[in-house]
Amino acid sequence: MKKLAFLLLLITIVSCKDSKTETNDVTNSEENITAQTIIDKAIEKACDGNCDHAEVSFSFRDKAYKSKRLGGAYTFERITNDSTGLIRDELSNEGFIRSVNDIVLELADTTALKLSNSVNSVHYFAQLPYGLNAPAVQKQLIGKDTIQGVPYYEVKVTFTKEGGGTDHDDEFMYWIHQKNFTVDYLAYSYIVNEGGIRFREAYNPRVIEGIRFVDYKNYKAEDLNTPLSELDDLFEADKLPLLSKIENENIEVKLLNQ
Repeated sequence: MKKLAFLLLLITIVSCKDSKTETNDVTNSEENITAQTIIDKAIEKACDGNCDHAEVSFSFRDKAYKSKRLGGAYTFERITNDSTGLIRDELSNEGFIRSVNDIVLELADTTALKLSNSVNSVHYFAQLPYGLNAPAVQKQLIGKDTIQGVPYYEVKVTFTKEGGGTDHDDEFMYWIHQKNFTVDYLAYSYIVNEGGIRFREAYNPRVIEGIRFVDYKNYKAEDLNTPLSELDDLFEADKLPLLSKIENENIEVKLLNQ
């Protein structure tokens, strides 16, 4: 997972956030809703109870991906064809292995960790918000805000050092629709590779076997001191340059017997 640490911008932006500050105290909220409740509803909306017993395959940037989850066991795969042959990367409860033409390679720990992180990251984003109830996930309801006139909850996600992986210092922010509980925007900050901040806008939603999938427009923040909570304002002001599009294609879902 690539989670990330974000930065501050203009005083004019801060002034636009006064209404958000008034809703930061969740205990004084009229609804008294919690971050956990919001995440639970978002996962229910996205999965319809099917994410934890499904086999999902898709293609992303000329690579084939496949995940299988059942009874707490999981396997994440990435298959690549190049000049060396068929490369299969597999991350599971048992660890990580790479094989080339069905021959398992011996990898240095640092190489295996880097490869497993890259495989996990693609699968993680492909099925968000599923996974946000993992033991290492810490959730905080920052408040409420609107993006393009639509009301959202802002939920901050951080990770404990124990069980949070090598990127436990990274941070996420999710903008979750207040009525239908879809994750329509998210942001994250990361520290590795000199750090960075990203803001993603979900589009092209589709539901396959009860599981909701989206693509993303991927924006970047130039100022690494920008707080994640300010990125929605920068997005609305067209101050986040579009970096790329995250498009998963050929999605297939097979539900498994529990």
